[in-house]
Amino acid sequence: MDTIESPVRTGPTTLEVHGMTCASCVMHVEKALLKVPGVHSATVNLATEKAQVVADEGINAAALIAAVDKAGYEAVVARPPEEPKPTAPPKRAPEWWPVAVAAALSIPLMLPMGLDWIGVHMPMMPGWLRLALAAPVQFWLGARFYRAGWKALRAGTGNMDLLVALGTSAAFGLSLYLMYAQPESDLYFESSAAIITLVLLGKWLEARAKRQAIDAISALESLRPAQATVRRHGVEALIPVSEVRLGDTVIVRPGERIPVDGRVTEGASHVDQSLLTGESLPVAKAVDDNVAAGALNAEGLLILEATAVGAQTMLSRIIQLVEDAQAAKAPIQRLVDRISAVFVPVVIVLAALTLLGWGMATGDWQRALLNAVAVMVIACPCSLGLATPTAIMVGTGVAARHGILIKDAEALETAHAVKVVAFDKTGTLTEGKPTVAAVETAGLASSRVLELAWAVQQYSSHPLAAAVAEAARAAGLQLPAASDAAALPGLGVRARIDGADIHLGNRRLMEQLGADTKELDAAARRHEQAGRTVSWLARTTEKGTEALGLLAFGDVLKASSAHAVRHLREMGIDSVLLTGDNEGAAHSVAAQVDITVVRANILPETKAAAVQQLGQGGRVVAMVGDGINDAPALAAANIGIAMATGTDVAVHAAGITLMRGDPALVADAVSISRRTYAKIRQNLGWAFVYNLVGIPLAALGYLSPVIAGAAMALSSVSVVTNALLLRRWRPHDTQDIQPDNTVEKGVNDMYELTVEGMSCGHCVGRVTKAIQGLDPNAKVDVDLATKVVKVESSAQPQQVAEVVTDAGYPAALRA
Repeated sequence: MDTIESPVRTGPTTLEVHGMTCASCVMHVEKALLKVPGVHSATVNLATEKAQVVADEGINAAALIAAVDKAGYEAVVARPPEEPKPTAPPKRAPEWWPVAVAAALSIPLMLPMGLDWIGVHMPMMPGWLRLALAAPVQFWLGARFYRAGWKALRAGTGNMDLLVALGTSAAFGLSLYLMYAQPESDLYFESSAAIITLVLLGKWLEARAKRQAIDAISALESLRPAQATVRRHGVEALIPVSEVRLGDTVIVRPGERIPVDGRVTEGASHVDQSLLTGESLPVAKAVDDNVAAGALNAEGLLILEATAVGAQTMLSRIIQLVEDAQAAKAPIQRLVDRISAVFVPVVIVLAALTLLGWGMATGDWQRALLNAVAVMVIACPCSLGLATPTAIMVGTGVAARHGILIKDAEALETAHAVKVVAFDKTGTLTEGKPTVAAVETAGLASSRVLELAWAVQQYSSHPLAAAVAEAARAAGLQLPAASDAAALPGLGVRARIDGADIHLGNRRLMEQLGADTKELDAAARRHEQAGRTVSWLARTTEKGTEALGLLAFGDVLKASSAHAVRHLREMGIDSVLLTGDNEGAAHSVAAQVDITVVRANILPETKAAAVQQLGQGGRVVAMVGDGINDAPALAAANIGIAMATGTDVAVHAAGITLMRGDPALVADAVSISRRTYAKIRQNLGWAFVYNLVGIPLAALGYLSPVIAGAAMALSSVSVVTNALLLRRWRPHDTQDIQPDNTVEKGVNDMYELTVEGMSCGHCVGRVTKAIQGLDPNAKVDVDLATKVVKVESSAQPQQVAEVVTDAGYPAALRA
């Protein structure tokens, strides 16, 4: 039996499309691309002037470009995101020159009319001079409208350019006829010239505003270094970043940006990765730590092993994710698309009816023609096409700047309606790594129990062993010598210390050894009920085995977890805890963050079902997680929110990715979604009301063509400007949040220093390192422009000033 194989689909092809001016153009380009055999979907964005096409393998870009060209527009394949932009773009005339020339020619035409409005009479220029001024505006500077309108007609469609070309040609043609047939009549050259000038002005302002809307992409792309220093066969060489290969040894000197994702093999430094993760302070990096391309190295030399290059770096993936989100259409845009498909033909019909109605009713065909021109000009659907994409561009861009990556417009639109947030526990609300929460003893000092536990598992790579080592070092203990160390599978570990066998393990190990645990049983049960993991320490000698103590391990709550839940509650959103951990651990964490609905001991597939159950009654549910086990639940939720500090599987299953493992960003993600959706609704409301009010007013003769042209230009600019107001959004302030479950190292004071001699990121890193060398928990905020350093530390202010001065930067306390 023969089998038919389905065509293989390729990843989306991105085209840059030129010549689009309104929502109708978007529809025409999409329809043209969808007619190409093998194309499955085509999404065109007016604001970014890009088209994303998903097609069968074998459909080349040339066929797509030809289809766009046939529709009356121009297209080229977009530059790959990892390819650096040309450092020296070709010189071109400034974009404002057509506006300036058109205004210079139009103002003398409009001046007598304007002065007449304020009661100053100025004689009109002769007709031949008005013709000489208006003709260049109409046929030279306005040629773009004729070209684009003609292409639309040839493709059997209509667009904004066609409306402008028809309207201004009618006014210009009427004036030309009257100038020779009725020399004493009023002429309307100023109307046609003013309309074209105003439309050009609107387009220029709109283009400037759109460039501001995509500044998030520009800021991210500016982080890409063009070159990297690579050591191969013992020789260092400066090569283009595109030539760096996986496994290469990359050298990053102080003050340089990191060119690739890598693992630190030598050196230590602080790196500024604020534009990648939204973190305000430099982050310490040492051997075996991972660093990301685009981060700025501060004071130390770093030698890296390249682990991701080109399009695979985190920076490139972030840029691609933001670009995809900005290019995508929100579901609300479908209404606009349906209207745009018939908008221009309907407007032309309305203009024709206005012409016939006024002409037949009054016999004044000049007035009738001018009213028809006003209808065509004011109805240009630019604002409709820009209303949604500009808001999405700005919203996703500002979110990315603060560490919130939104995968697509649908995720952005869905998140605004979230009513329930389901949190995973480990790695989401908690740090995801165990710490020693308590040491219980049976006669020995607690420090000795901790020392022996450290010694017996010093060769182990288990997370609990790392927690013990960290606690022992923090307590200033010395590591005892141990020999004959061995792992006891499923039970624990043992080693020989000071002539005795020391065991560290679970209760089953104690039972096998016959250790008497009665003295510690109550403490063990108390810790187990709180959800902690208990490890028993026992010593075996010739006399038998005695229990020396136990260590209780807990997962530390993240500093902002309680704040995150509280902020969501203030926004009217309920929080739920879903975890595979035991009841004790789950309820302990839930109590600390004030979550009342808890589901514990659930499997990954059960977690997905629990998420679906939360959505009963039409409630929109967001799931927040970071692990492989969270992927099904993330996919089952209306909107999945993944911590980028977790697994790639979780990130791919989510609609929103948080670049920092900070649960407070969940509420911020919902907040920016709400603000963006509000802007979309405002823009669409303005665009629809503008046309619903403007077209009837023009048809009834209350708007002149010049006023209609000004209103049309204003509508497009106002929509983009309104979207740009989103750039003022800021995440909820969490700087003052302190973890509730950490021991205070001392009372922190806040003060400011004036520090001289700082000139770059390298200096910022050195000052920060000097202060944190005195107090590792100090918070340091350096304002390079004003030379002011804000410090929150338990160290004495004068000590801080001295260590900064010793580092080579004269410092003094500010009053």
